[in-house]
Amino acid sequence: MAENKLYVGNLSFNTTDDQLVQLFAQFGSVGSASIVTDRETGRSRGFGFVEMGSDAAAKAAISGLDGQMVEGRSLTVNIAKPREGGGGGRGGRDGGGRGGRW
Repeated sequence: MAENKLYVGNLSFNTTDDQLVQLFAQFGSVGSASIVTDRETGRSRGFGFVEMGSDAAAKAAISGLDGQMVEGRSLTVNIAKPREGGGGGRGGRDGGGRGGRW
């Protein structure tokens, strides 16, 4: 599992991808930064992900930014966990008996 991909939580809803890059660049090279937005409204959901250039840069960013106040909010920064599952379990009805009415 990559140790250089970070979860960034409790972001201001006004924070942009570019601001995230600038914030994390002080700890090393930033491969990518993206804020998660609501599919319907396009508004920020208040968290995002940053991929640092190395594991060492990611660790430095965690120790430097986790708990820091940015735009009046205390950031949460930690190693991103992989998504669980992958959308399985959409089976709907289990197709059991028809109740014997016919």
